[in-house]
Amino acid sequence: MISKMKNTAANAHSSLSLPRALVLWLVALCFGVFSGPALMAETGQPEKDEWNLLTQLIGQRINWDNDRLSKEVIRQEALILESDTTPVSIVFRRTEALLKHLQGMGVPLKEEQKRLDELKHQKAGDTFDHFTQITTLRRAIAFQNPLLEFKEILFIKHDKMARGARHMVDQYLGFNQKKAGGVYILENPFSLIPEETKVKSLLAGNTVKNGRLKGKLLEDQGAIISLELDYDAKHIYFAFTEAKHEKYELPENESDPLNVLKSYHSASGHAGSFYAFTPERNFQIMRMNADGSELTALTDASHNDFDPCVLPSGRLVFVSDRSEGNQRCGSRYNSTYTLHGMMPDGSDIIPFSYHDTNEWHPSVDNNGMVIYSRWDYVDRDSDIAHHLWHCYPDGRDPRSYHGNYPEIRESRPWMELANRAIPNSHKYISVAAPHHGENYGSLVMIDIRKKDDGSMSQIKRITPEVLFPESESAPGKMHAKGTHRPNGEIYGQPWPLSEDFYLCTYSMPGKKHGIYLVDSFGNKELLYQDEKIGCLDPIPFRARKRPPVIPVKTQQAKMDQLPDQAAGKDAPMGTVSIMNVYASRYPWPKGTQIKELRIINPFPKPNYHLDKPMIGMADQSLARGILGTVPVEADGSVHFECPTGMGIYFQALDERGMMVQNMRSVTYLHPGERLSCVGCHESSHNSPVNRGHTPTALQRPASKIKPEASGSYPLTFPRLVQPVLDRKCVVCHDGQARGGSLRGDTFAQHGWSAAFATLSRHAWGKSGGNGAIRKNKRSYSIPGQEGFRVSNLYKILVQRDHHGVKLTPDELRRISAWVDCNSNFYGAYIETDKQGDGGIVKPLLGLPRDVPFEKLVR
Repeated sequence: MISKMKNTAANAHSSLSLPRALVLWLVALCFGVFSGPALMAETGQPEKDEWNLLTQLIGQRINWDNDRLSKEVIRQEALILESDTTPVSIVFRRTEALLKHLQGMGVPLKEEQKRLDELKHQKAGDTFDHFTQITTLRRAIAFQNPLLEFKEILFIKHDKMARGARHMVDQYLGFNQKKAGGVYILENPFSLIPEETKVKSLLAGNTVKNGRLKGKLLEDQGAIISLELDYDAKHIYFAFTEAKHEKYELPENESDPLNVLKSYHSASGHAGSFYAFTPERNFQIMRMNADGSELTALTDASHNDFDPCVLPSGRLVFVSDRSEGNQRCGSRYNSTYTLHGMMPDGSDIIPFSYHDTNEWHPSVDNNGMVIYSRWDYVDRDSDIAHHLWHCYPDGRDPRSYHGNYPEIRESRPWMELANRAIPNSHKYISVAAPHHGENYGSLVMIDIRKKDDGSMSQIKRITPEVLFPESESAPGKMHAKGTHRPNGEIYGQPWPLSEDFYLCTYSMPGKKHGIYLVDSFGNKELLYQDEKIGCLDPIPFRARKRPPVIPVKTQQAKMDQLPDQAAGKDAPMGTVSIMNVYASRYPWPKGTQIKELRIINPFPKPNYHLDKPMIGMADQSLARGILGTVPVEADGSVHFECPTGMGIYFQALDERGMMVQNMRSVTYLHPGERLSCVGCHESSHNSPVNRGHTPTALQRPASKIKPEASGSYPLTFPRLVQPVLDRKCVVCHDGQARGGSLRGDTFAQHGWSAAFATLSRHAWGKSGGNGAIRKNKRSYSIPGQEGFRVSNLYKILVQRDHHGVKLTPDELRRISAWVDCNSNFYGAYIETDKQGDGGIVKPLLGLPRDVPFEKLVR
């Protein structure tokens, strides 16, 4: 009987004489649902799952902030309304909205409209049978969307983490993966005939052509992530790991200090995983033809390489932990991976980013810019900023136009991942994801043309029924303090077809993530699901429009270098120009005169544990060095040469050399780059003021950086501050319990000197760490409310007569520079005893690319 019904449906589908609506309904009557055999354990299971879920959501709605959701959602139809008593009213409302929208796109749906009207007045009531009739019609309507003209979907099979700490960084470490999965094509995903929808493996029978894995098969022999299809749909890219995770003993003769630090948990384990960074445990980037042939390794797995993204020029940007470094907030080695670039054949790998914490998911927007997620916390809360960033496709000029400086971190998505530009729109789609979790959550749309209020002004919810993981306890309801409970890892990896339609992965309660067609009205159509393993990264398998090619303006890649540079001469410096430092979103103190700009080089942390060592008075403080200062002209303009290849941030100094404004992020330069800023923390929505003349600083050659005092690079308390104390303070303070010791040759906790322990109580610093925004008061800097000038030490040494002590301008500048740079004791994360005794220790990471350390030491 079933076979006969299938034949009837197939004949109806192929008949051109029957009305289209009748064809659809013959199919619907035959199958009840439009799904392939892999979709369900029993007939009608997707409908039952949806019915049960909507029933649960109706009951849970009372615990949501529905007023807030109604203001923040893109489409009201996607809400669960107070009037919704059964799933029938919900699916009818959403189906009707979908039908009207498609009619507005020119799709003829007269017969479907008639059938929907009949169902509206049907006496069947709010029954499951009535529900399935509506959802069956909904599917038939949805698949007539003209945006679905492609016949295949490229995707990955991949399960969530098998082991390791549940964290946004750990999710992309090879040894934490489950050994299963491959790359597949879903054929005819929008067919109404189940037999026409098939899955084909692209890796089956195809072996690697080169490198360490030459001759080996990849399917189910490791884990695969980070699917990418080039613009002409001729090449496919992904990242593969063998996912080896057994105990690893570091060789006894290992001499590389970074390898020693990275292997701390390779034998002892952490959260059920052995953290060892070896080729069998790392991800490497692979490329193959569209048919699966010519499977080639582009990188060698010496480091974790993943998230390949084809640039309009044909080059690749990807994410790699080649820059080394470790997170500052954990108790394990968790490698810092950032943007890198390479040629299409895998040659000439170069760093795009010199950021000190992690970056994820580069893609290219409609303007040809690279967009990605960046974890950003220089002297501020570790959980406030991992959102959308932009840079040019050669890595230069990283900028945040959204989400980097929240007022209340729980008031908006905790993290945003999988950002993509929406076709024919200036907006972006993103996943509101957790920090302590994986790349799944609630779908949101971002409009950076709107002013960022530090909360939700630029964000609209697409899927309001799913809470923002870690930010919310229920949809629309903020946690008092962020925590990843309950789990909201529901939607993932959206591929936008328009502002209203998306391919993405989605997980029904208790199910693996399948591939769905989702719309802004709240509808979801299951296209494919494997009961044994999740799906990842659905991409329409077709050529797509190539964004504009933005010219390269750096001299870093070999083919971009000048002849002298290619011949072995030093790479050119970068230049920085600021039009007017007084251009700021926050007002400057009355009468402020900025005379200098200080350039500071923070050093990434190479060792495994938070606050080991305790760098300074503030939690999770970065070690750093002061490169020096440059003059600020009377009109606020600045123009100077700067070393390249390391993170830097700036401070605006007054006539006394004291900080007035402080940068709480980093930027960097590449060889030959010219970085230009309007002002200091200026609003990204204000147009630069045309002053009718060239800024003064740009009318002259670029300034050279003027070094600060000895002990400023790397900045250590024993070298920068202790000489002042020895000359002016130690004698009087010796033996006085009340004032505290200011000796540099006796030591307290953390290896700090007694002098540091005493003065740090009166100093100033901003902390990192989860929840530090409360201690820091805010996530951003306000002119005149930062640094030495607001510290108790300023009151003691400047505003009061401290027992007749008179500091010279140089001595006061040493102390103020120390406080303004977060009141640190150490300037590197290793050899702390040597630093405590006044010795110079070279940091392992983060130094300028082409300037010898010896030339920088002060």
